[in-house]
Amino acid sequence: YIVAQLAIKLFKDNDIDSLNKEFIDIINNENNRVFIYILDNRPIGFAQCGLRYDYVEGTSSSPFGYLEGVYIEEQYRRNGYARQLVESCIQFSKEKNAKEFASDCEINNIESMNFHLRLGFIEVNQIRCFNKKIN
Repeated sequence: YIVAQLAIKLFKDNDIDSLNKEFIDIINNENNRVFIYILDNRPIGFAQCGLRYDYVEGTSSSPFGYLEGVYIEEQYRRNGYARQLVESCIQFSKEKNAKEFASDCEINNIESMNFHLRLGFIEVNQIRCFNKKIN
């Protein structure tokens, strides 16, 4: 439930009970990991990653590690905690024989884009997705 309480701040369109169930499934899957950052006996952030076997922009190998989400409480940001969490995700991916590590963010999320660039990610594409309801 600790992860869900942090994740609801990142995935705001969800409800906490659904997130909790989802994270239980994620944690019980050997191809996924959730890392929690604890500071002074208090959880202040998390990172979720997993192996993917499908194609993602810019990847050329399979499986590859994928950063599904990373969050640090606002008052603790800019201290390197998120970087440490992402490094744990990358290490997990290496241990699972992944040769690449990928991620994404919304096209207008400049803060996330800059975070990724500071961590050494290279932007490989920009995309806008569309949907049309049909009868």
